[in-house]
Amino acid sequence: MMTEQLTVDRMSDTELVMTRVVDAPRELVWACHTRAEHLRRWWGRGNPLDVEIDFRVGGKYRYVEHAADGNAYAFRGEFLEIEAPSRLVQTFEFEGMPGHVATDSLVLTEENGRTTLTTTSRFTTKDDLDGMVSSGMADGAQRSYVALDALLRELSA
Repeated sequence: MMTEQLTVDRMSDTELVMTRVVDAPRELVWACHTRAEHLRRWWGRGNPLDVEIDFRVGGKYRYVEHAADGNAYAFRGEFLEIEAPSRLVQTFEFEGMPGHVATDSLVLTEENGRTTLTTTSRFTTKDDLDGMVSSGMADGAQRSYVALDALLRELSA
């Protein structure tokens, strides 16, 4: 299994697209994005994670990452659309910057047992997108996907 790189493309002043391929079937990747027991293992760069999730349209989630630097980083949102196992739309807000809410659309497509994850993030303003990019989001997302790769290997064994 090879480690894929995350691709990040800025589509406009308020839209960012992240794409990555994982070596696992779509149903398993979907489970890793929607079940608390799996999210705890990879989301948040693989650091210890508290997960509260009400996985239904209109349901809310809250994740608290306990980083190696001793800080806790909390994120929350609401599920807007769920089309298992291919599409998930949710809001995303870092609690450290309340009121700056993005809408994330995750699309999973499978080919030959490998799944492409495409996340389109729509921000309210250019400043919000710029702030997210300058926060190191791409590095954090790549590290989370490396943790996802390890979990997918374990679950596929």
